Parts: sequence; structure tokens; C-alpha cells
Amino acid sequence: MYIPNNNLTTDKDEIVAFMKQFSFATIVTAKDSFPIATHLPFLVTRQDDIVTLTSHFAKANEQWQHIETVESLIIFSQPHAYISTKNYDSSLNVPTWNYISVHAYGTASIITDPAKNIQILEATIDNYEKSYRQDWDAFPEKYKLNMIKGIVSFQIEVRDLQAKKKLSQNRTFTEKQKIVDTLSMSNDSNEQLIAAFMKQL
Repeated sequence: MYIPNNNLTTDKDEIVAFMKQFSFATIVTAKDSFPIATHLPFLVTRQDDIVTLTSHFAKANEQWQHIETVESLIIFSQPHAYISTKNYDSSLNVPTWNYISVHAYGTASIITDPAKNIQILEATIDNYEKSYRQDWDAFPEKYKLNMIKGIVSFQIEVRDLQAKKKLSQNRTFTEKQKIVDTLSMSNDSNEQLIAAFMKQL
């Protein structure tokens, strides 16, 4: 990913927190030089300095069949906002786009153990809708085993993390304040989020 120096983010705590907050990501691989992408919810865990991503494909999705033999790129990118030149001190400017994005690279390992697959599903439930867990726990074991036959779980130990925050770092204090004020008053949740991230800078 192209990252100018003033947009580079290296704080791993901050990067992992962003990945967890915006965990519906895109996994991209290539087969015979043709790019393939799938949008999936990811569980993001960190132990010491190692970040691990866990998710599952529908078994009918053929992308899983080659992910152990190629490098995967997982893209985490959610809030973004158009930045109008109305926020700038000079009219001799062009509009731009503010956004945050994280690229994670690694090679996947497919998980075949049924018990481990159920654990991954349960961790996913706990992460996204903990109240649903009591319904899941009441399901017959046979039903759960049939469910996991339709998915392919995998884990990726991230070997490289690239993070970019393009949040008008190159603008003056006054211009940045105008942008924050404009985005904060927007009805668009993406624009409100970008304003909040800009305030944290």
C-alpha cells in the first residue's frame, strides 16, 4: 500500500484496535494470476507481538482451495469521507478523501478439526452477538456438526501489517478544525467517524 510518511501508522496497539473495530474485511488472493476476493468477518487476536486472523469461508466458495499455497492480503477499511475545498483557507486547492486502512499479509492454514471449527463459530458468536450464544448452546450436537460441514475455517498468522491514516495531516490547524466541524455535523456515520479519528490525532 502506498503510504506517505505523514500518513504512516506503526502503533500495533492502535492498528489491532482498528482491525477489531472494523473486522468485516476483504481477503484477496490470486489464482493463475487472477485476483479473487471474499468479504468475511474476522476474529483478530494478538499474543505478544503475533497477530492472528481467524475466519471461515462457505465451502462452496472455491477460494479456500488455494489459500494455503499463496499469500493472502486482508484489507480492513471502513470509515471514509469526502473532504471539500470549502474547508480550506485558500480556494486554490482540490478536494480529497480521508480514510483509514490496514493491510495484513500472511499465509492461511485450514482448520479441519470439527471441535476446533465449533470453537471458532462460538468465538464468532461471542464477538458479534453474545446473547445468541444461549440459542446456539441449545442446538443438538448433530445440527452443529452438520453446520460445520458447510464451512471451511482458517487462520492466518500475520507476517506484515501496513496501516495508513489519511486524516488531513498536511493541512493547517484551522483547516483541520473546519474539517472536523463539518464532518461532525454530518448525518453520515462514516463522516462522523472520520471526525472522531481526526480529533484523536
